[in-house]
Amino acid sequence: MTTNKKAFTMRMRYENFQKIKYISEQNKRSIAMQIEFLIEQCISDYEKNTGIINLAKELNFKDDNID
Repeated sequence: MTTNKKAFTMRMRYENFQKIKYISEQNKRSIAMQIEFLIEQCISDYEKNTGIINLAKELNFKDDNID
């Protein structure tokens, strides 16, 4: 199965990890999916306040190079 998701390592304080773990269990999500959900909420809020981020323009984004 092909995915367009970028894998990366994330470090966080132990207490924050435990809280995210608790929240993800309450929402019946994996920790990774809970973090992705929160990131998507953050991006949505940011774009509501500042406008849509145009990746091609702002970051010279290419679909085959997600770095």
